[in-house]
Amino acid sequence: MTGNMRLKEEGEEEEGASPIIYGDVLELILSYVPLVDLAHACLVSDTWKHAVSSSLFHLNKLRPWLVVHSQTTRSPYLTTTHAYDPRSRLWLHVDKPPLRHVSPLRSSHSSLLYMLSPSKFSFSRDPLHLTWHHAQPPLVWRMDPIVAAIGPRIIIAGGSCDFEDDPLAVEIYDVESRSWDSCQSMPANLKDSAAATWLSIAVNGRRMFVTEKTTGETYSFDPATKIWNGPYELRPDPAVFFSAIGFAGDRMILVGLIGDAENVKNVKLWKVDEETMECEKVGEMPQLLLEKLKNGNSNLASIGVTMQGDFIYIHNTSESGALLCCEFKIHDEIEWSIIENVIIISDQTRMGRLVFTCSDVGIHDVHKALSSDNRRFSVQSVE
Repeated sequence: MTGNMRLKEEGEEEEGASPIIYGDVLELILSYVPLVDLAHACLVSDTWKHAVSSSLFHLNKLRPWLVVHSQTTRSPYLTTTHAYDPRSRLWLHVDKPPLRHVSPLRSSHSSLLYMLSPSKFSFSRDPLHLTWHHAQPPLVWRMDPIVAAIGPRIIIAGGSCDFEDDPLAVEIYDVESRSWDSCQSMPANLKDSAAATWLSIAVNGRRMFVTEKTTGETYSFDPATKIWNGPYELRPDPAVFFSAIGFAGDRMILVGLIGDAENVKNVKLWKVDEETMECEKVGEMPQLLLEKLKNGNSNLASIGVTMQGDFIYIHNTSESGALLCCEFKIHDEIEWSIIENVIIISDQTRMGRLVFTCSDVGIHDVHKALSSDNRRFSVQSVE
């Protein structure tokens, strides 16, 4: 654990030692301990293991980690990883063995991390990306596709090269059979924007939703039936000029920039009904935080949005500015905050690219990480 505290097993006694702490007091103390240290505390005794579990359930609950991968732009694509734990409000450096990157690292719908090259398709879905699945590349070569994971299926759509016959081609990789299958192409209306650069996606357990970032034109895709539905119009405010979608828990959320790229007036959030595509406004960003997001620049053409559970993380894709957090509280009330992000904003990260993922991380995930491949977590100080 952090510090020099010595943890004693039950029944261990030492002359002159302080009384062993149990019950509510122990649970309260543990509520202030970072998750990476709670993983060690669980090993002290059954009593401590129960106290950790009770503390996480009743006092300071687990919250999704934001994981930031900083990667150089040239082969061998060296990558460093930091994680932000909102439960402890700490940045952690994740020390891990180097991964052989066959191409630039990319992320999709918050939790999926992948790499795509002409010779290989690699992806990772677990919270801390400990396990990678390596597969043959899709039949159609793609530069900038949208990628989604639903159950045992990985969907790759659009983003194909100019020499390919169908720029809207869709393929599904079955993890269990390790095979690719072609299916119905993307809707023709997306022909000029069928790439991850121009499309935002959201995924639940059944369907993938695809939104054109600048127009709000939206479609849904069911990998079981291999059928597209739509179009739907996700433009609850005509002043929205850029939008992104995602799932925060069971809520489908639309985040929109209001105004224009040279004069962003606000950032608004809407909850989207998955069946009717009707939008209900749930909040907007305070003006002080909007100025932080702009980072002193009058231009704000786009934003990056990462969601998981009750959390939405927003960052400026063109500036190394603030990381903003939006948390859904009781009755879907919203609380905004700024994350001190000096850990990822450095000369090193300015020279590379940042890839964001967000996942629910629990004690089991930390234990698994610490017991595999010499991975280590170290708390980073915020100066």
